[in-house]
Formats: sequence, C-alpha cells, structure tokens
Amino acid sequence: MKRDKLLSVVALSEKRKNLLIYLLDGPKALDEIKSSLKVTATGVLPQIRILQQRNLVFQREDKKYALTRLGTVVATQLLPLVKTLEVIERHETFWEEHSTEAVPMPLLLRIGELGNCELVENPPEHAYEPHREFLENLKKSKRVMGISPVFHPIYPEFFLRLAQSGIEVSLILTRRVFERVKEEYAGTLNNFLNLKNAEMYLYEGDITLACVATDVFFSLSLFYKNGTFDPHRDLICHDKSALRWGKELFNYYRKRSIKIEAL
Repeated sequence: MKRDKLLSVVALSEKRKNLLIYLLDGPKALDEIKSSLKVTATGVLPQIRILQQRNLVFQREDKKYALTRLGTVVATQLLPLVKTLEVIERHETFWEEHSTEAVPMPLLLRIGELGNCELVENPPEHAYEPHREFLENLKKSKRVMGISPVFHPIYPEFFLRLAQSGIEVSLILTRRVFERVKEEYAGTLNNFLNLKNAEMYLYEGDITLACVATDVFFSLSLFYKNGTFDPHRDLICHDKSALRWGKELFNYYRKRSIKIEAL
C-alpha cells in the first residue's frame, strides 16, 4: 500500500502540525494534549497514530506521547516555517503593500521571530503625529536604538529629553534628515551629542524603513512599494525574539554608518 509523502502527512493536517510543535516542549499526556490544543480524544488519537506509523511520535511507558529523534528534527524545522507564515498572514495586506528591500535578507528569512506583532494605525487627521503607544513605550525603555529616514519636528527635543533622563539613546539618520536637524535644531543636536549616553550615526544611502528597537518593544514602519513613506501604520512587537531581531536590524545599519562626534 502506497503511503502519503511525509510532507503531506505533516503539512496538510493542522492537528498533526500543531501536535508536533507542541511536543517540542517535551512529552505530554493525552489530557494535556487535549487541553492545550483544544481537541477531543476522538479527534486527535487518529492523528497521533498516523505520526506513530511514520516514526515521528511514540508513546512512552508512562503513557505520555513524545517526539522520536526524527520527529524532533521534523518539528524543529517546521516551527520556523509556521511562525513565518503566522507573521505574514496576521497582517498580509501590510506586507503586500510595502517594500521590504531595506530589510537584509538574512533577517527577512527570520521574519517569524517578530512574533505576535500588532498593527497600530493613526487616523488620517493624525497621520504625521507619532502615536501615543509608541511614545509611551519609549518612555518606559532603558535603551533606545532608532533609524529615521524621515524628519519629524517633535523628535529632536523628544530624544534629547529621553537621553537627559538617563536613557541610552542611539540614532541613525540619513543625510537628508541629519542636515535638516543640523540646520533647524543645531542647539538641540549639540546638546544631544554632548551627552555620554547619546550617540548619533550618519547613513549616506537611502533607507526605506524606520524603526525603533528598545528593551521594551520594537516598532517597524515601511515605505510603500512606490517609494513613499507610510506614516499611518506601524508594526509594534513585544516578543523577546522581536527585540533581538530589531537590535540586529539597527546594528546592520550602524556598522555601515559614520558616528557623528560633534558639529
């Protein structure tokens, strides 16, 4: 009798996929599986038997179900794909409409690490104002790293006050934004640069994203595919994996930028 391909066994059943990923945390009793996955015994036992037949799951002497060594390999490889699809599907229109060209491919391949992001939208009448959640999260942070290819008049004084309050602040500006800040807010910029806990970097190229990565949250804003900035929508993430992801994105551009020591 011809057996289904293993890919079909794993990917075409939501229950089997969820079970494999759930068992990555360790052996589980049937009652634990039913409760956590919200399934009935009659619904999940046939799926367990299929996974047992394909040497992905086995039942231990204590009656708990566990992954075989091959099952661990399959589930470990499956988890990043599931997380990636979840991140994209949760806000699929956002990803379809915006450019991700500014995100380095190694990080884009790990987009699943963004986790349970929320899409925060400003109403049209407040489109060019930073939303309240964004500003409140910044005030709660101890370390702030930001990339800005767009200028907003609130930011020079706001980030200066953050640094003056003891928060570590590192900013990357594009040439156009830096020159405008230098011209219109020279005193504020000079005060910022004189603080030991404040850093500013100049990136000479174009960056078609804006982001802030802190120890509390990660915020990502993208440009539309036609090259215009979207001031309405930000992705806000709080998962630890997202905070690491955001820090790596900042460091990618920091390594390619020039540190500004003084005016």
